[in-house]
Amino acid sequence: MQFRMLGPIEVVDHGEQVPLGGTKQRATLGFLLLQTNKVVATSHLMNALWGYDDVPATARKILQNAVYGLRNILSAGRVKGDPGAAALLTQPPGYMMRVDPERVDLQLFHKWVVQGREQLARGDAESASALLRDALALWRGPALADLVEGGIQWPELATIENTRLDVMEDYFDAQLACGNHHSVLAELERMVQSEPLRERSCGQLMLALYRCGRQVDALNVYSRVRAVLVESLGLEPGRGLQQLQQAILVQDPALSLARPGTPDPFTVRAEIRVGSTPPPAALLPAVSPEPRDTRPLESRTHPADGITMPEQRVSEPAARERRTDSTRRRVSAMSVRARLAPTRADVTPKDADALLESACHLVTEQVERFGGTVTASIGSMSLAVFGLDGPSDDDARQAVLAALAIRDLLDVPAGDDPEAPRLAVQCAVTTGEVLLRHRSHEDTPAVIGTVLDESQAQLSEVPAGQVRVTDSVRRASEHAVRYRLPDPASGSWEALGPRDEGHAEDSGAEMYEQDLLRGLVRRTRHRGVPHLVTVLGERGTGKTRLLRNFERWVTAQPDAPRILTGRIPAAGEDGHRLRLAAQILAAYCGAAPGEDATAALTRTVRKLFPSERASALLVSRLRPLVTTAGIGVDDRFGGPPITETMSAWAQLFQQAACQEPLVLCIDDLHRAPDAVLDAVEELAETAGSGPLCVVVGAGPELLLRRPGWAGGKSHATTVTLDRPERVTNEQLVRLLLSASGSEDARTLT
Repeated sequence: MQFRMLGPIEVVDHGEQVPLGGTKQRATLGFLLLQTNKVVATSHLMNALWGYDDVPATARKILQNAVYGLRNILSAGRVKGDPGAAALLTQPPGYMMRVDPERVDLQLFHKWVVQGREQLARGDAESASALLRDALALWRGPALADLVEGGIQWPELATIENTRLDVMEDYFDAQLACGNHHSVLAELERMVQSEPLRERSCGQLMLALYRCGRQVDALNVYSRVRAVLVESLGLEPGRGLQQLQQAILVQDPALSLARPGTPDPFTVRAEIRVGSTPPPAALLPAVSPEPRDTRPLESRTHPADGITMPEQRVSEPAARERRTDSTRRRVSAMSVRARLAPTRADVTPKDADALLESACHLVTEQVERFGGTVTASIGSMSLAVFGLDGPSDDDARQAVLAALAIRDLLDVPAGDDPEAPRLAVQCAVTTGEVLLRHRSHEDTPAVIGTVLDESQAQLSEVPAGQVRVTDSVRRASEHAVRYRLPDPASGSWEALGPRDEGHAEDSGAEMYEQDLLRGLVRRTRHRGVPHLVTVLGERGTGKTRLLRNFERWVTAQPDAPRILTGRIPAAGEDGHRLRLAAQILAAYCGAAPGEDATAALTRTVRKLFPSERASALLVSRLRPLVTTAGIGVDDRFGGPPITETMSAWAQLFQQAACQEPLVLCIDDLHRAPDAVLDAVEELAETAGSGPLCVVVGAGPELLLRRPGWAGGKSHATTVTLDRPERVTNEQLVRLLLSASGSEDARTLT
C-alpha cells in the first residue's frame, strides 16, 4: 500500500484508491502518518481530533472504532510475506502506525530533499535540481487538503507547508546556478505573488529578471516588497536584499553567471526575518561554509540569525550551451538624430546634455511601443531594429510609424521666440538582411549588416523635421502610411503620416493607439502571459470606436485568438449589474441549440478543471450567471456572494487562457460594480497563467473610484485618449529637462 498525504489523504493498493470511511477515521490515519513509526498517546490523538476544549465523553469509543476500521483496511490490502506491510499497532500509551517510509509520500519528499540539498552543497546543481523537482512533484495540493477543508488546523501542517516553500527556494537556487533563469521566471513570479514577505524568493526573482535583461522589472520587485514590508510590519528589507538592489543598480558583474568550471559568485549568507534574500558574495565579507544540517526536515527549526546557502556552480551542460549561434534575418532599421538646432540662445553643455538624454529616453520608449529594439545610442543619434523576434510583414510599417511618432513628439515649431532652444529631428528607415549573433547567456543578439550603415548614411541627407524611407520600405508600408516623392533624383520617400485603414472615422492619432493595442496582443501571445490594457477617455474621445475597430482587427487575423466582448450597461438601461460577466461566460461556454445553459457550463468547466471537487464548486458559483444573467447572485437573497462568483469567473478565464489565446474586450468598465472591477484586475495578476489580453474602455470616473487602478502591476498598461494641444518648443524643453532632473530648466525660458 502507498500512503499519500501531500494533497487529499489517499491510500492506494495496487493502483486503486482504497475507501477510508468518515472524517474521524481519515483524520486518525492522517495524524498517525504525521508521526510515522512513533507512538502517539491516546490523549494526544483525541485532542488532535476534537481540540483541547471540545473532547466529547464518547471520544475514546469513537477513536477505537476508527482504529478498528483502519486495521480492517490495512489487513485487506496486506500481502502475505510482505515485510514492509503497514500495520496499526496498539502500544501504551496509545497507537503507532508502522509503515515503510518509502511508501509514504511525505517521508519520500523528506528523503529526496535531503539528497538534493547534499548535492547542492557539493556544487552539483544539475543533480540537485532534478532531485528537488521530483520531490516537489509529489505535491498534489496542500498537505491533507481534505482534512484542512473540514476544519483541521494542526501545527504540523503549517510546518510542512513552510518546508515546501523552503524547498521551492532551494530548487530555484539550483536552477539559477544552472543558468535556467528563463525557465523558472514564471514560477518565481507566482511564488512572490503568493508569498510577498519571503525575501529570499523575492531576491531570486530579482536575480532571474536581471539575468533575463529586465533590470527595471527587477528593481520594481524590490520596490514592491519594500512597500509590503513597511506597510505590513514597519520593517525595511533585510541587508541582503538591499545589497542586491544596489548591485543591480550598478550592474555588478558578480550578478552574472560564473565562467564554466568556476564557482558562481552568487554564494550567499542570507539574513532571515520573514524570508531570506541572497546578496552577491562580492558584496559580503568572506565566510567559511557551515556544515549542512542533514537531520530530517520535520525535526529542523528555522534559525533566527542566518543560514548558509550552498555554493552554486555552473554545470557542464549549461556551460556548453553558452555558445554563439548565427542566423540571417530580414529586418527594418531606423536611425534617429535629435539634436539642438542652432540658436542665438546661450545653452550650457549641462542643460544640452540633459535635454538630449531625455530625448533619447523618449526615442527608446516609442521604439519599444511599436515593437522595435534600440541597439545603439551614441550622442544625439539612436539606431533601432524591427523584426528581431522573427520576420513579419509589419516590421517596415511599425518602423515608419515609430519614426512618425518620434517626429511628432520631438520636432516642434520655433514659436515666437527665435532664440529659444529647439530640437531638430531627422529619421531614416531602411530594410534588408542582417546577421544576428545569438549568445545563450544574453537576451538581445548582436546585429551586423550593411543595412545599418545604409540607414545612417541616408540620415545625413534627411532634412530636419522629416522622416525619409527607401523605396522598398515605402512599398511594404504604403497601405498604412502616406508618402510623397520630394526629389526623384534622391530615390527616398518622405513619410507624411498614417493612412486611413479603410475606416473613415479613424483619425491619424488613433492609428497610434490601435498599433499599441495590436502590439500588446502580439506581446501577450508571444510571452504567454496575461496583460490588462485600460483605455481611458472622456465621452466623445473615440474610446468606443477604438475598441470596435480593435475587435474588428483581431477577428480578421489569420490565426486570430478567441475574442469575447461586452459592455457594462448604464444605471438606467435594462440589464443587471452582472449582465456583462454573464454574456461573456455564456459566449465562451457556447451552448448548442436546445442545450441547457447549465449543461454547457458544466461541460466547459469540467474540461478546464478535471478535479470533480474543483469543477463542482465553480459550477455552483457560476450557474446563476448563465441561468439568470447574474440576477441570482446576491448576498442578500440567498444566492452565492457576488465576490465568490466573480472570483470564480476570473479563475475560469485564467485557466481557459492556458488552453487557447484569449482576448476579452470590455467597454464602459467605470459603471461596473466593485466585484467586477476586482475580477478584471485579478485576470492579469497571475503571471504565467496564459496568453490572456484584457482590453477595457472606461471614463475618468474609474480613477475616481479606483485611484490606484492597475498601478504597480508588471502586466498592465494604461492608454489615455485625451488629445492635449500641441506644445511649443519652450514647453517641450521645460518638460524634458524637468524629467531629466535638471535644476536649471527654469533658465531656458
